[in-house]
Amino acid sequence: MTTLALDQLPTVGPAVITLGVFDGVHRGHRHVLDATVQAARERDAASVALVFSPHPDEVVRPGTTVERLLPPEMTLERLTAAGIDRALEVRFDAAVRDLDPDAFLAALAPAMELRGITMTPDSAFGRGRAGTLERVAEIGAENGWDCIAVEPLAVDQEVISSSRIRRALGDGEIEAAADLIGSAPLLRGNVVHGDERGRELGFPTANLAFAYSAALPALGIYLGRVSVSERAVGPGHPALVSVGVRPTFHDDGRVLVEVHLLDWDGDLYDTTLDVEMMSRLREERRFANVAALVTQMRADEAEARRRLQLG
Repeated sequence: MTTLALDQLPTVGPAVITLGVFDGVHRGHRHVLDATVQAARERDAASVALVFSPHPDEVVRPGTTVERLLPPEMTLERLTAAGIDRALEVRFDAAVRDLDPDAFLAALAPAMELRGITMTPDSAFGRGRAGTLERVAEIGAENGWDCIAVEPLAVDQEVISSSRIRRALGDGEIEAAADLIGSAPLLRGNVVHGDERGRELGFPTANLAFAYSAALPALGIYLGRVSVSERAVGPGHPALVSVGVRPTFHDDGRVLVEVHLLDWDGDLYDTTLDVEMMSRLREERRFANVAALVTQMRADEAEARRRLQLG
C-alpha cells in the first residue's frame, strides 16, 4: 500500500471526489460514498475517495494517537467494495495541513479534472478548516464544478461517526457498534509468542500484536469469529476473545488480546488473524486462584457454544 503525495496522484481524468479518513467505512461513510458514486455517474466521471494518512489529528496535534477501527489497507479494500472507482491514500503532512482549500483542490490537477465534490454540512478541510461546504461551493462555482451537499446519516437522532463507534466499543457495546458500522467490529493482528499460560490452563490462545493502533473494546471476554488465511481457518471460525490485563496473575498492566479457537488445535505463530467481535460474554474479573479462573473459563466456553448452538 502506497501513501501518495499530491503531486504523485495517478491520472484519473474527470472525477467526483470525497475526502476524509473513512475509518471503519461505516454506514455513515457509505451514505456519502453512495452519493459520490451517483454524482459521478451523472457527470460521466470516476468516483474517487481521497483517504488522508496519517489521521489529520495526529499531524495537527503532535503526540496524538487516534485508535483505528480498521487497519489502513482494509479501509481501501472496503471503499472499493462500496463502489468507489478509485480509493487513493494521500499523505497528510504539515505541507498539506497548511494548504488553503483553493490550493488543495488546485493541486489535484492535472491528475483529476474536477466535476464535483461531495461533503456533509459539518465537514471541512484545509488550513484552519476553511474548506467548509459554503466555501467549497463558492470555489466550485468559480471553477465550473459542483459541490454536492449530503446530509449525514443519523441513528437515534445522533450522527453516525467513527468517534461514536469507538465510544460504543469502549463501553463493550459490541452489537451497537456493529449496527453503526454495518458489520461486525474487526481486529487484525499478527500471532506472536506469549508465555503459553493459556495452554497450561487447557485453553491455548493466539496472542495478537497489531501493526496499527487498534480500537479495542472494553476489557472483558467476547465471542468472536476468526479467519486465518495462512492456515485455512475460517472464515467465521468460532472463538473466545480475551481483552484484558490478566489481573489474576498480577501482570504488568499491558492490555493483551488473546484468542482461543474452539475445536481447533495447531500452530498459528507468525500468521495474521482477522477477528470479528460478535458479543460480550462478561467483564474481566480477578479470581481468588487459578482453579476458580479455569472454572469460569469453562463456563465461558459453554456459554459461547450455547449461543452458537455448537455441540
